[in-house]
Amino acid sequence: MTRPAVLVARAVFPEVIERLAAHCEVDVNREDRIFTRPELIARLAGKAGAFITGSERIDAELLDANPQLRAVCNMAVGYNNIDVDACTARGVLASNTPDVLTETTADFGFALMMATARRIAESEHYLRRGEWTKWRYDMFAGTDVHGATLGVLGMGRIGQGVARRGALGFGMKVLYANRSRLPADVEATLGAKWVDKATLLRESDHVVVVTPYTPQTHHLVDAAALALMKPTATLTNIARGGVVDDAALAAALKAGRIAAAGLDVFEGEPSVHPALLEVPNVVLTPHIASASVPTRLAMASLAADNLLAALGLGPAAGQPPTPLNPQVLARQG
Repeated sequence: MTRPAVLVARAVFPEVIERLAAHCEVDVNREDRIFTRPELIARLAGKAGAFITGSERIDAELLDANPQLRAVCNMAVGYNNIDVDACTARGVLASNTPDVLTETTADFGFALMMATARRIAESEHYLRRGEWTKWRYDMFAGTDVHGATLGVLGMGRIGQGVARRGALGFGMKVLYANRSRLPADVEATLGAKWVDKATLLRESDHVVVVTPYTPQTHHLVDAAALALMKPTATLTNIARGGVVDDAALAAALKAGRIAAAGLDVFEGEPSVHPALLEVPNVVLTPHIASASVPTRLAMASLAADNLLAALGLGPAAGQPPTPLNPQVLARQG
């Protein structure tokens, strides 16, 4: 029986490659170089499946150039790099890796918010430059987190994780804006109040953005939204680049319209808007919210599980654990 060929588009844990290689002919991008568009299309030639990350864009053009492709499995919870409708129309299973990164990402989001509120990056740079010569009563005085009002934009798994840390660990009042309201028992556990976006922005001391990126959430936080925030407030984005208007944010930070920001994601990443590099009151990290070794391994393993199952291989053959378009499986069955 001929073994299916698969592409692993970025470097990943050796043990995950070994699992795939036990069932498939594996083409691995060991250089971990981001493929150009033509390179990605060419490398997928003859491949039945693809193990991808957010670096690879899967759309109708690519799928039409590779009609033999049966599965594209994302090592990420976000999937704005995949045109799921185009995959569904062509009978290609798409998947992501939810749940396994929830707590780690919530940890990081809360840590980034705290670093932003307490001006940790600013003060470290000051110390490293050798400028610390004396104590002063207002030296890098930031804002409190404990007892403050936390506003969560997007109350899915990760948003709830951030809210839980704030409410139960730091005694924060929690406001949230979401398309749908949480069950009453979840609200009660978090002490969370469902409000509209404008109310959340006006009343929160610390706003954390955790929404998916969609056409509807593009620039959800724009200049008008930032203008509603308190001048003492902070904004943290661990969602996706494009949910926040980075140019408008840089302008608001420079003008002191909000106190500070913490960003793990950016429009056009890995490029960062130059104006964000010029303001001191922003903490910048390179999209690492899920970056603990156990979590990244769990993400890679789940992506591999999805890929093998979608190709009818392994113990879960035909039943990928986290499909984005399960109707494709029904059609194949």
